[in-house]
Amino acid sequence: MSNFMKVSSENAPRVELHNKLGLTGAEISINTIQAGEGVPFIHSHKQNEEIYYVIDGSGKAVIDNEEIDIVTGDWIRISPIAERQFFASKDNSLSYVCIQVKENSLENFTANDAIIK
Repeated sequence: MSNFMKVSSENAPRVELHNKLGLTGAEISINTIQAGEGVPFIHSHKQNEEIYYVIDGSGKAVIDNEEIDIVTGDWIRISPIAERQFFASKDNSLSYVCIQVKENSLENFTANDAIIK
């Protein structure tokens, strides 16, 4: 049995990686919104914060009714209870990665979680 999993992402408007990679502590999705379009719903979460990374394009995030312009290279962290919706600009598409993890669940990270041999 291998201790790692490698997959390639297909070209689709939304790709969820939790099943493909066998994730047990996070959900990761890759998303593309076409120019002039948006996610067709507003949502929040019960437990999970979301971290977004804009891979390409531009648009806006509406978080608790506040509009935030977003462009390639931007990172956004959103608490579970915040209501959110994303839109691509009218001139180009918006591609982003969304990482979803349980809020306040990180106990150790980087060197504090490493076992150096």
